[in-house]
Amino acid sequence: QVQLVESGGGSVQAGGSLRLSCAVSRLTISTYCMGWFRQAPGKEREGVATMDSSGVTSYAEAVKGRFTISQDNAKNTLYLQMNSLKLEDTAMYSCAAQPWVNCNGGFGTLARTTYWGQGTQVTVSS
Repeated sequence: QVQLVESGGGSVQAGGSLRLSCAVSRLTISTYCMGWFRQAPGKEREGVATMDSSGVTSYAEAVKGRFTISQDNAKNTLYLQMNSLKLEDTAMYSCAAQPWVNCNGGFGTLARTTYWGQGTQVTVSS
């Protein structure tokens, strides 16, 4: 079956960086709308970034200029480079895949997919 496995989370001080990975099996990410979401304790899940099959990206306002989504098609892996981390970036980060070539439906549409990873925890401390 389809599997999305995140890794790379951890604890980091504010201002630091982390790179998350999402290794995918049984689907070809280059033909999917891919994305990252996060959920902090007591808060709703929110979209972070998306990338479509053409490489077009979009970002939540809160992470623009600090986070970069990318993918390695040869490894069938999605990445999220997170720089200048802030305390409010603390959350469980999950990757998602939607079998559409574009992400025009935005985070809300992508969030309705059935293809999710289990998540990786990111904790930012002062």
